Formats: sequence, structure tokens, C-alpha cells
Amino acid sequence: MVIVMKPGTSQEEIRKLSRQLEDQGMKVGVTNGVGCSILGLVGDTTHVDMDKLSINEHVERVMRVSEPYKRANRKFHPEDTVVTVGRAKIGGGSFGVIAGPCSVESKEQIIEVAEDVQRSGASMLRGGAFKPRTSPYSFQGMGVDGLELLLEAKKATGLPVVTEIMNPKYCELFEEKVDVVQIGARNMQNFDLLKEVGKMTKPVLLKRGLSSTYEEWIMSAEYIMSEGNENVILCERGIRTFETATRNTLDISAIPEVKRMSHLPVIVDPSHSGGYYWLVEPLALAAVAAGADGLIVEVHNDPACAKCDGQQSLTPKHFDKLMEKVRLLAQVAGKTVV
Repeated sequence: MVIVMKPGTSQEEIRKLSRQLEDQGMKVGVTNGVGCSILGLVGDTTHVDMDKLSINEHVERVMRVSEPYKRANRKFHPEDTVVTVGRAKIGGGSFGVIAGPCSVESKEQIIEVAEDVQRSGASMLRGGAFKPRTSPYSFQGMGVDGLELLLEAKKATGLPVVTEIMNPKYCELFEEKVDVVQIGARNMQNFDLLKEVGKMTKPVLLKRGLSSTYEEWIMSAEYIMSEGNENVILCERGIRTFETATRNTLDISAIPEVKRMSHLPVIVDPSHSGGYYWLVEPLALAAVAAGADGLIVEVHNDPACAKCDGQQSLTPKHFDKLMEKVRLLAQVAGKTVV
């Protein structure tokens, strides 16, 4: 249920109404927008008297929300959520670029790539320390050692670190060391992991599952937000279709549609979407044009020798050229690369 307050209603009156609703067993989230405030009710609202609320002199209108997701729903939060990580911002007109190798391989490699992407304008560093792989015989990442190398790269460049968590037992470690916690596509519906990450204070980058609907994707964000963490970034990374020419199929329509459904920022991973380095630039630019709030791009200093996903990684030189075009197109789209 959503309660839209009349313009000019005092915060004291909003708190008073919120307390009354909480006494009825509701959880109330307050969004103070331009001109009015909105109260979002979560819980069993079947016993809430809409008529009684409607005659409150401070209430503009009352609406029931039919969608199963509440906190992530744009009806609850009409204005775009902006996720801030250090000096980087994603959402609300700010366009953020996350870049780095698929996996951390050595201290020299991760620091060199971090310095390169920073010079080109990336605002955050990505790198896999723990790697979920289809084959158990593939490189699984350096684990905790790889995480420490990411911190070395952060120390050298100042770039916030984005890396994937796979097991709830590492939540405390990630809370201490990581700036943005990534949930990979394979774990999008690992609900125990989502709930534990929801108890963390760090922003969460939630990738869409390989065959997930928009609603299922947003419901996974709802799991995180229901535990108190509302700093969620949604990432479209391509879905599984009948097409075999590319690794996945970038669902470009997900960007405007999900942004209509939810207030959370939406970024795009053009590397996993196409699966080949020559597809990264056109897919990235298409994402900017469609209204995405950012990109996460794989960059490697020697793709031919990469231990993971070298075929879809840009060289630092190619990434620099991409960033020039992204800045220009983002400006046309009314966004600022931050």
C-alpha cells in the first residue's frame, strides 16, 4: 500500500501517521520527494482501513500495490535511487563505469589494469577473487589472496572495489574489505545468500539470472532490501536464448522496462552479454542510448593469456577508446559520467 501525503505536510504529521500504522503491525518506509512525501507500507495491509486513511486531512490519496515487490517498487519510491560509492555515483543522471579483469591473477596484473582503467575514466574496479565456473576443473579464482590483491590495487589507485561473493560465510570479510558486493547471475535466486547480504551495509550489485523474468529479478532485490540494505544496483548481463552465435543475448528492453517498474539503478554488462570483445563496444553504446545508469566492462592487459574470459575482454587501449564514445553519448542522453 502507498500513501501519498499532501504537499506541505509537516514531518511531525508524517511521523504521527507512521506510528499509527506501525502500531497496526505495518513496516513503514518514508520517501521525501519534491513537493510531497510518500509512505510505503509493507506487511498484511488487508486490515488497513483505506477509507479512514483517505479522510485524513494530510493524505492526498491511498493506493494498493498489486506487485509482490514493495521496497523496490517505483510506486513506493518515485524518484530514482542513487547509489554512492566514494566519489562514484550510479543513478539519477549519474553514469558510473566499473572496469577490470574477470579474475585477479597476480599483483602486477591487477594493479596495472586498475591504473589503466582509472586513467580512462572508470570510477570503480572490478575483479573476481572467487569465481563460479561451469566446469569444476576451470580456474576458480585466488580466493582470499585475490581479495587482498584487489585491496593493493585500491591502495595504488583509490578506486573502490567490486567483487563477487559466493558464500554467506564471507559476509563479514566482505563487509570489512569490499566496497560493492556483487551477486552473480548463478546466485540471483540463492535466497539465503541474498538475505545475509541484505544485512550488510555495503551496496550490492545484483546480476540478472540466466533465464529470469524482470519480476523474478526485482524480487531478488526485494530479498536484499527486506533485510535493510536498500543500496542495490541491478545489472542486465544477457540472458539465455536459442541463439548460439553469442554467449548470451543482451535484453536491451530490460533497461527502460525495469526502470519503469523499479526505482533502482540499472547497469549493463556488455562483456558477458556478447561473449566476444568486438561486441562490447556496440552493446555498451546501445545500453547508454537505452537509458542505462552505468556499465561493468571486462578489461585485461593481456587477454590472450587471461585465465578467464579473455575472449570477451578489452585491452586497456580499446577500453580507452570506448570511454571516449561513452562520455559523448552519455552527454547526449542527459547523463554525466562520474
